[in-house]
Amino acid sequence: MTDYLQALFLGVLQGLTEFLPISSSAHLRIFPELFGWGDPGAAFTAVIQIGTELAVLIYFRKDIWNIGWTWLRSLVKPEYRGHVDARMGWFIIVGSLPIVILGVLLKDIIERDFRNLWIIGTTLVVLGVVLGIADRIGGQEKRIKQMSLRDAALLGGAQALALIPGVSRSGATISMGRFLGYEREAATRFAFLLAIPAVVGAGLFELQEIGDVGVAHAGEASYGWGPTILATIVSFVVGYAAIAWLLRYVSTRSYTPFVLYRVALGGSVLVLLAAGVLSA
Repeated sequence: MTDYLQALFLGVLQGLTEFLPISSSAHLRIFPELFGWGDPGAAFTAVIQIGTELAVLIYFRKDIWNIGWTWLRSLVKPEYRGHVDARMGWFIIVGSLPIVILGVLLKDIIERDFRNLWIIGTTLVVLGVVLGIADRIGGQEKRIKQMSLRDAALLGGAQALALIPGVSRSGATISMGRFLGYEREAATRFAFLLAIPAVVGAGLFELQEIGDVGVAHAGEASYGWGPTILATIVSFVVGYAAIAWLLRYVSTRSYTPFVLYRVALGGSVLVLLAAGVLSA
């Protein structure tokens, strides 16, 4: 029963933080450590993110259908190749390559070394400051339909930084989007779409390790299939609500509250580590 209660909490936490530029993986590493539960592990984290990406698939179902169908038709019908949805299909493919390649090559390092709380606290602060700078100096004139292959590659490179917990997949992509001059809603929407292949792929890749105590690293909790499924369902429900709220929020407001929160959380983690309250 304890595992299920912990999984319920972690599912809510994942749903609330996945789409906000504050790093869900950092929260899933920090709060269990504060409560003495142990690190839930990279596999558990990757799998329950499937729930939040399912929320993206449903919320953006019309966009995804139009992009996928138009991209497929463009492969055989030249008249569709200049269509914005066909180009968006290529942009998502190109933008997904960096995180897929690096995720496979650096799997062991990501699951072991990158989950160190000193790293997570530092990245929360540093990338929070980067997000604040990008939002302040970035232009507001570009929309998704103006995206180029170069921009998609740069956005994909930024997303790959999220392999380090604390960076935030949406935060890194949004920051790059703002530096490139995209309006807040456009940068946020593309960040959501770009995350789909990477997150779903990582979750499916890690399914084999759920409940396998033999693959857990020292200090990790081992959640079985029941708690993992519960956390995934809860993350879907909460995540769906979070998408709708965030898109409405960024259409009229800045990312400043998220910047302040990141710096405060990261700074607190570093202080607690230095005081010996938390173990890295």
